Order: sequence, then C-alpha cells, then structure tokens
Amino acid sequence: MMKNLLLPLFALLFTTGLCGQTLVSATFLATQSKAEVTDAYNLSNTPVSNGIHLFKITYTTLDIKGQPDTASGLVVLPDVVGTFPLTCYLHGTVNGPEDVPSRLDEDLEPRGDALPAPLGAFGYVVAAPDYLGLGDSRGFHPYVHAATEASAAVDLLFATREFLQTQSVSLNDQLFITGYSQGGHAAMALHRSIQQEYADEFTVTAAAPMSGPYSISGAMKDVIVSDEPYFFTGYLPYTILSYNEAYDLFDDLGEYFKEPYATAIRQFASGDLDLQTLNGTLSSQLSAQAGGVFPKRMLQDSILAIAEANDQSHPLLMALADNDVYDWQPMAPTRLFYCTADDQVTFRNSIIADSVMQANNAPDVGAIDVNPFADHGACIDPAAFSTVSFFADFQDVDIRTGTRDLELVDDLLRISPNPAWDRVDLVWYGSEGHLEVYNNQGQRLHREVLAAEQSGSYDVSSLPAGMYLIYATDGERQTWQKVVKR
Repeated sequence: MMKNLLLPLFALLFTTGLCGQTLVSATFLATQSKAEVTDAYNLSNTPVSNGIHLFKITYTTLDIKGQPDTASGLVVLPDVVGTFPLTCYLHGTVNGPEDVPSRLDEDLEPRGDALPAPLGAFGYVVAAPDYLGLGDSRGFHPYVHAATEASAAVDLLFATREFLQTQSVSLNDQLFITGYSQGGHAAMALHRSIQQEYADEFTVTAAAPMSGPYSISGAMKDVIVSDEPYFFTGYLPYTILSYNEAYDLFDDLGEYFKEPYATAIRQFASGDLDLQTLNGTLSSQLSAQAGGVFPKRMLQDSILAIAEANDQSHPLLMALADNDVYDWQPMAPTRLFYCTADDQVTFRNSIIADSVMQANNAPDVGAIDVNPFADHGACIDPAAFSTVSFFADFQDVDIRTGTRDLELVDDLLRISPNPAWDRVDLVWYGSEGHLEVYNNQGQRLHREVLAAEQSGSYDVSSLPAGMYLIYATDGERQTWQKVVKR
C-alpha cells in the first residue's frame, strides 16, 4: 500500500541544518609531490602549482531520518604554506560503499573519483564528501537525494575549516563548487543550499556542475520511460530505493518492480550485489524477458502508467520533482559543462537548467558543450579541464614558500578579437618569458619564448572551433586567458 508523501516534513528537516557540526577525526593518508601528481594524473601538459597531502576526515552530520551520524570524506591540502580557496568536489555514482574518495587505491589515488587530487595540485583546499551511506556513514546511500547530498557536503566544509586550524594551510573567503555526474546534481544542490541557508557562513565564488541529472522528474524520467534502450539499468531501482528511504513510498518492493527484476534489486538493497553486478543482471534479464534493455519494463504496469501519464499528484512523481535542482537563481557565476553525446545523463539536463536559470534572471550562468561527440566517460576530461580554466579566472592564492611567488596579472597579455575566427592579435606587456596554448582536453598544443613587450598576429583558421586556454609568464608574473575559436 502506498504511503503518504511527507514532503513538507522532510523539507523542514533538511533546511534547519545541523547545529554544532563537529570534526570527529583527521587521518593522514598520503603525500604526493608535484612530480608525482603530474605523473599520476597525466598532467604533464598542464602546469600544476604544488604537490598535495591527503587526509581522511570524519565528522558529524544528520542521516536521512534526521538522526546524528558520522560521515567521512577526503580533504586535499597543497603541500606548501599559504592561503588558498576552498573547493568542494562532489563525486559521481560509485559501485559500492568503499569506492569513495576517502579510500585510496594501491597507487594512493582516491577511489571512485580521482579529480579531488588534481584540484588540490592546482592550488585549492579540496573537501570531497563520501555522502551518506558510503564510506564511514551507515545505512543505504540516498542516491541523487538533493537534501542529504547538500547537508553531507556543507557539514564537511565546516569540519574542514575546523581541521585547518591545526595546519599550515589557511583559507581565504573563496568557495568553489563542482562535481561530475551524480556529483553534478550534488554540486547544484549544495550551491543552492549554501546560497539559501548558509550565506552567513560561506559565499560561493563560482560553481561548475558537470554532466549532472538536474532534471530528475523531466529529462531523466523521459529517458527511462522512452522506447529507446538504456543500458544503465541499475540507476532506476537505485533512485527509487533511495527515495523510499526519504519519502516512504512503499511497504514492499514488489509494489514497484516485477519479477525477476525485484529479486536482484532486493539483493542490491541488502548489499549482496554491487551496482555494476546489478546493472549486468538486470540488463541480461531485460534482454531475455523484454526483448531489449528497456528499464521501464521492470516497473509494475500501474507504476509505469503513472510515470508515462506524468501524474504529478502521485508520491513517486512528487519525490522525483522534489529532487530537481535547477529551478532557482544562482547569484555566483555558474557554468554547466556537458557533452551532447552523453549516453548516461542526457544533455537535456544542462539545457533545461540553463534555460530556467536564465528565466529566473541568474546574472551569470551558461551551459557549455565541451565535446559534442563524447559519451559520459569521455566527457570527464574536457569538462574537468574547462572547470579548472573557469575557476582560474577567480582563484586567489597566496603561497608563502620562501621563494618569490608569481603574481597573477590579468592585463599582462591582451588578446583580440575574442571570439576569434581566422587570426588573433597578441600583445605581451611583460619581460622575457614564455607562452603556452592548451585545448579543452588539457593538452598543450604550442609553446614559444616571448621577448619583452612582444606583439604579433597568429593564423588560427586551421584550429577546430572550441575554447582554448593561454598561459603566459615572465617568471615574476603570470596570466591565464581563455580564447574562443569560432
């Protein structure tokens, strides 16, 4: 029997916040030098500023029922003394509770999602929550549940500030937010939560959600109930199991799923199957039973009919809508990086979010296709590089190493026109130095020596259309500039 959906109650529960968030423990995990970071994460064509120290943090937060819990996450610190921005990185969908950033693999890289480490090497203090139900937190992970994604993240931010009181690294007042896939959804939820509930504690400098399912009740539901094959079958039951934890949708899983699918889903819910195995099992069963991998065929006919009719009064559809994260007005600069050929999270999520935020008069938001031909896995690198480039426009770092620091100077290099079509003119105002050109994959395309106060014109007609990053330095000052080639 369906139970009433208590949306107002849960909205109240997760907007009140956790009073007295506390750091429980901090455990040193590993150190990677600048050279080791460069080698481990294939950054040889992208200049990094420092090595990193990695710590596992545990901290108090609330679970999905509002009860105290201890959660875990990864904190990455630059290995130099200085003052840095804080960045919250939200990881994507993982295979199981141990496949999270606070657990390192044999190469000392964060499991599940390695991006927090390179971000730390670019001069950020990075806080990467494992989320509820993963890492040290108990219970079933509330997958793509916006409220707890945000609460677990913001409580880690508080714990990270407390932890840094004992470290040689300090924070300035900047906060950057990013994440990929599920992490894109979580990043959007966190940004909204901080702006609406924690503005007195944190101010978001810029945000870059990447390839996230922002429209759960729209774009993602449409993919699931379509007649097109969708090979990531586990996402549907994972989401419904999660929302049952939050909204008490059913008494028995059989109310929503047919056999033989319900048996495998129960095994996943109990922890006897991981997500990858669930995907393979359900896909094989669908191929045999339904003539193709159509996830909607797992649903009971009554539930499918409600989803296809888009009955917004039904508890399931209300739960989906409650976890949409795009209908608000971000005040900080926000970029939604995506790839049109994404086979897991349809690009329509980013287009919808961009259009609604624009209609809500967001002052600086944009959706950018970083590679129209990349699928979900191949989209990670160009999206991440675009995020680093975007954040670099705002990043403020004060490194105190005993050596002369490089001053970041915006007007050291003048580039025109921008966007460019056939040619660009460069005027360099520095002393003797060098210039490097990178594409949106982070690959260095060109390097040349610069004479003092050099100017020149360059033919760019043969370059593919897209965004390029120009780095130039004279050993005392540096500048990063973006150029769009039409």
